[in-house]
Amino acid sequence: MNEQQRQNVVAEALTWCNTPYHPHGRVKGAGVDCIHLLIEVYAACGLVPRVAPGGYAPDWYLHRSEERYLDGVLQYAVPTEQPLPGDLVLFRFGRCVSHGAIVTAWPAVIHAYADQRRVVLTDIEKSNHLRRRLVGFFTLKG
Repeated sequence: MNEQQRQNVVAEALTWCNTPYHPHGRVKGAGVDCIHLLIEVYAACGLVPRVAPGGYAPDWYLHRSEERYLDGVLQYAVPTEQPLPGDLVLFRFGRCVSHGAIVTAWPAVIHAYADQRRVVLTDIEKSNHLRRRLVGFFTLKG
């Protein structure tokens, strides 16, 4: 991503703040979950197609080891060492990667967070709950 695309991603993500958390939701202001937030933000910026991740139970990550979330992300992104604005950060809850956020300015991220029941900005350095589950950073291909 170039600098303008990164700025666009962060600006679009911020427009989702306070959207209620809702499994399978993908409507700004009405409801969204973490994977659909990522899809909708990057699609609105013209960086990925508006894909459907398929059906999943809200607690799928507690009962499965298959890396569905990570595999989906890897179709469009590659690992990176230094997160920049607009990059993804992934977290492991349960048995596999099951949560994602968009970096606004590391360690700040925006994400649809079930624990807070809405889309929020979070400082990862101040969130031991998230910091200890961090898997890695990813940047969009191309």
